[in-house]
Amino acid sequence: MLELLRARPHAVHEIVDALGLSQPATSKHLRVLRAAGLVRVEVSAQRRLYTVDPAPLAELDRWLAPYRRLWNPALDRLGEYLDTGEYLDTGEHPDTGEHPDTVADPDGPGSAG
Repeated sequence: MLELLRARPHAVHEIVDALGLSQPATSKHLRVLRAAGLVRVEVSAQRRLYTVDPAPLAELDRWLAPYRRLWNPALDRLGEYLDTGEYLDTGEHPDTGEHPDTVADPDGPGSAG
């Protein structure tokens, strides 16, 4: 929704049409975004137009800046590793590092099932 509103102000019905949400769900999201200070309402004739308020996002961006310096190199290395596809060739489980042939059978010896 923020991405849509970033381009230009939209009326609720335009947001509903663009995102395929119901009108009540869209209105609820807009209320939450307004309460968070991320969007504001502009009255234009009979319409209420919603637009992004960039100030809170800029404040968040400033707050995150020192942390980006810490995690960007690690994320770059992760991206390079994922680009190689090497992890696909190992046959190892991504969480445990175990090869599928060495994983214990849950119904094997000692199981209650």
